[in-house]
Amino acid sequence: MTISDLVLYKDHNLIILNKPAGMPVQNDKSKDTSLLQLAIMYAKTTLFLINRLDRPTSGIVMMAKKKEIQTFFASNDKIKKEYLAVVKKGITPAKNTLTHYLKKDGRKMRAEISETAKAEYKESILDYEIVKSMDNYDLLKIELRTGRFHQIRAQLSNIGHPIKGDVKYHARRKNSDRSIHLHAYQISFQHPKSKKQIEITAPIPQNDGLWKSVAELMQ
Repeated sequence: MTISDLVLYKDHNLIILNKPAGMPVQNDKSKDTSLLQLAIMYAKTTLFLINRLDRPTSGIVMMAKKKEIQTFFASNDKIKKEYLAVVKKGITPAKNTLTHYLKKDGRKMRAEISETAKAEYKESILDYEIVKSMDNYDLLKIELRTGRFHQIRAQLSNIGHPIKGDVKYHARRKNSDRSIHLHAYQISFQHPKSKKQIEITAPIPQNDGLWKSVAELMQ
């Protein structure tokens, strides 16, 4: 797979890519090649990250070719973000809004969660809906209203339904490739220059049988 295979959209202002699980979005302690490094080589220009994904997560990452475009998208309400997550079966109700308060613990690199407002904790809201119940898992479609560190992972774990493979947030076992079953599936936004409404969908990973089943369900 080459970087061009990951490109979902590009123009004079933006480049949008489908990040594979396991690849860092930007340079980290591992020194592994990052999506940002590859994208800069592909675009032959400086790029500015608009959103980020955790390393074990796959899906849509937006980058701006100009600082002003990055600034335009700084407000969370400029982009509608939908994710797919595979979680422990039995989540109830089938459709719900979750509100918690999160704080990043930089030492442990995880989110600390509270049911009530506290100093330094930020309100975190998402909507989820069951798309399909499978033999052992529920497939959720999730819309983020806020964008906090590890938000989806922490909130789903807090209600007893961690994402498959996410041992950091109490999944029973890790995936063999250390990915988690969380995919940034779709975004929509008004283009900052043309003002046209743009909708981008990232193909679902094909790295295991469960994701392949999800891809079939979403067709």
